[in-house]
Amino acid sequence: MIKILIADDQELIRQSLSIILGNEPDFEVTDTVANGVEVVRSVRKNKPDVILMDIRMPEMDGVVCTQIIKENYPNIKIIILTTFDDDEYVFNALKNGASGYLLKGVSMKELSEAVRKVHEGTAMINGDIASKVVKLFSKMAQSNITIQVDEKNAGGLKETEWKIIALVGSGFSNKEIAAKMNLSEGTVRNGLSVILSKLALRDRTQLAIWAVQTGAVNRIFEDEEG
Repeated sequence: MIKILIADDQELIRQSLSIILGNEPDFEVTDTVANGVEVVRSVRKNKPDVILMDIRMPEMDGVVCTQIIKENYPNIKIIILTTFDDDEYVFNALKNGASGYLLKGVSMKELSEAVRKVHEGTAMINGDIASKVVKLFSKMAQSNITIQVDEKNAGGLKETEWKIIALVGSGFSNKEIAAKMNLSEGTVRNGLSVILSKLALRDRTQLAIWAVQTGAVNRIFEDEEG
């Protein structure tokens, strides 16, 4: 059973999501709250697995709340569910540890699937948002933000691992990488963990930035052309 906390300042949205998600056999809605302060309080009490978090909320917004929750409860997955696709919101939410960023236009089927995937460890981002994320990575790669990796560690990567890195840097999800490489999602997930460990990187975001900065994003395409 996946325990879900819904955080949105609009009562109608909270109630609608609660009813619809509550009808899923593998979901349990533990609480619905109206702001980030109430999220923190509810998390302490109910320990949800996944939080559906709006961005703009009174008292404490979704970006700040995401940071607080991830610092204190790193295993809780957070999906930002919002009407805003502003670059700054997207970047800050993902930087603070959100596992998903969905716009409120998604269907209930897509949302339910996103909750399951995020609970399993997959990142879920709207197609429109994904393109923004790739652009943000590119901007960051061209700025003074540098991700350092020991050359010896990079030298120990296998060809399959380089391909996963290239696809992560291009904004592909685990599911898309699995389909492209004819692997299971579990294999991709495990491979990603091994890669992060080898390169001593914290998360997927750092890996993607490093892939853009070093040109590793182009490696798979060069290999295929050769």
